[in-house]
Amino acid sequence: MDNFFNKIVELFTTPEYIDSLLHGFLLTMQIAFFAIIIGLILGTIIALIDTAPKSKWMILPKFICKIYTTIIRGTPMALQLFIMFFVIFAIRGFPQIIIAILAFGFNSAAYVAEVIRSGIQSVDSGQTEAGLALGLSRSTIFRKIVAPQAIKNIIPALGNEIITVIKETAIVSMVGLYDLNMAAKDIGSGQNMASYIVPMFTAALFYLAVVYLITFIIKRVEKQLRKSDRRG
Repeated sequence: MDNFFNKIVELFTTPEYIDSLLHGFLLTMQIAFFAIIIGLILGTIIALIDTAPKSKWMILPKFICKIYTTIIRGTPMALQLFIMFFVIFAIRGFPQIIIAILAFGFNSAAYVAEVIRSGIQSVDSGQTEAGLALGLSRSTIFRKIVAPQAIKNIIPALGNEIITVIKETAIVSMVGLYDLNMAAKDIGSGQNMASYIVPMFTAALFYLAVVYLITFIIKRVEKQLRKSDRRG
């Protein structure tokens, strides 16, 4: 027990170890943040295409989006990451962090698209029909009626997807990126079990703190939305 405590003290009093953890944590957050942005933007576009009224102009875009979401959701994230690194972007000197961001962003987009699609479709279609009967355009109906309700419905699922992206970034160490997971491994490598467990638990606490913060924010947003519903 004393040895375990000593390793904790050593970890938090050694500048080299602290720098490694902070560097890894920063890289993890950079990848997750930009991947989430890409996922939200691309996922929203896919969902809007998927839920758009059928027409001859939408046949090909809908087909492409369907194939995209099927492939991405049906294959492991680790495999997608390897393909991005060693096949699609197998270019000498290409920034690895950009490849990682794109890999996680494209993966997240497929799940975000399904979340948004289900949120849109959860709104009673009768409201759209009523809006059309009143002479409103589809774009106005979507902006004023459908979208506000859909957003309220998808907030918890989007929060879960954001958390999933953050946790999944731990696999970037498999392709050599020095993230939080790799930093913990590096600090504990070549030492005894106590020395290995301490940095791993520390890395876990970093992840836990971020996940807790996001969960807190999501719950606050949900609470505010419920208040606005009661006021309405």
